[in-house]
Amino acid sequence: MPKKALTIREKTIFDGIFTKFFLKSFFSLWFKLSGWKICKIAPEGAGVAIAAPHTSNWDFFYALGSAILQDVKIYFSVKDSLCRVPVLGIWMMYLGAIPINRSAKGVGQVEQIKQFINSQKLNRVFFLFTPEGTRGTVPKWKTGFYHVAQGCGLPIFLAKVDYLSKETGVFHTFKLTDNKENDIKAIQASYESIQGKFPLTQYPAYTGRMPKISETEAKIIKAMYSFKGVATKVEITAKAKLGELSTNMLDFLVDKGLLEKMLDANNIGEPNYQLTFAGRGCFLHLSPGT
Repeated sequence: MPKKALTIREKTIFDGIFTKFFLKSFFSLWFKLSGWKICKIAPEGAGVAIAAPHTSNWDFFYALGSAILQDVKIYFSVKDSLCRVPVLGIWMMYLGAIPINRSAKGVGQVEQIKQFINSQKLNRVFFLFTPEGTRGTVPKWKTGFYHVAQGCGLPIFLAKVDYLSKETGVFHTFKLTDNKENDIKAIQASYESIQGKFPLTQYPAYTGRMPKISETEAKIIKAMYSFKGVATKVEITAKAKLGELSTNMLDFLVDKGLLEKMLDANNIGEPNYQLTFAGRGCFLHLSPGT
C-alpha cells in the first residue's frame, strides 16, 4: 500500500500560545540581558530566507529568537523519511518541516511551496535555507534557495546572525534579476562584512566591517545601484539629487573598493563609474528592499 504523501503543516509551533507568550517573553529577556538586537524591519508576506554565515549551532537560536519576536513563521526542508519517524517526525512537522521526497513520484520542493502559498493567506512566512549547508568550512554556496525563489516567484530575504554587532534578522529583501551569477555574487558580497561566531570558517570569507560612509556617499551608492551599469559624475549627481558632487568623494568610494573608475584607452575625457560587487553588497545593507 503506497504511503500517504506528507504535506506542509499549516499550524506549527509558531501559531501556538506557547510561542506567542512564553517564548516571546524568554527571547525578549535573553536578548536584553545579552545585548542582542533584531533588525528593525521584518518583511511582510512570503519569501525564501537565507541565513548566513552559519558557523555555530547558536546561529539557529538567535535566528529563531528574531523570528518569534517579529511574528515570523519559519519553514525548512527535511527528508521525507525523517518526517515519517515515529514521534520525531511529528515533532519536526510541528516545528515547520517541509517533507522532501526525491523519488520520481514525490512532490518536489518548489511545487509543495507553490501549493502551500496558493492555499494560505500568508503573513511573514519564511522558507529558510542555509546556503553553506553545514557549520564547517565550505568552498561555495549551495544555490537551491535561488532555484526555489525563482520557481515560486518569491523574493529572497537576506538574514544574518552577526556576532560582532550582536544583530540578527532580515536586513534586505532581494528581488531576483535575469542574471543569477551576478545576483549570487552581490548577495555573497553583502555577507563578507557579517561576522559569524567562528569567522575563520565562514564562507564567503569575512573581510571586516563595511567602510564607514557619509549620508551623501550612501546616496551615491543607492543611485549607482539603480543605474545597473556605468554612469558619469553628472549622471550620478542628478540621480542622487545632489547639488554638487566632488571628484574626491567618488575617488574615496573607489579607494574603499565600492566603486570602479573607468577611463578610455587614452585616459582622457570624463570617466565612467560602476559599482563593484562589494559596492552592490554595501547597497543591500543600506536599503531594506530593492
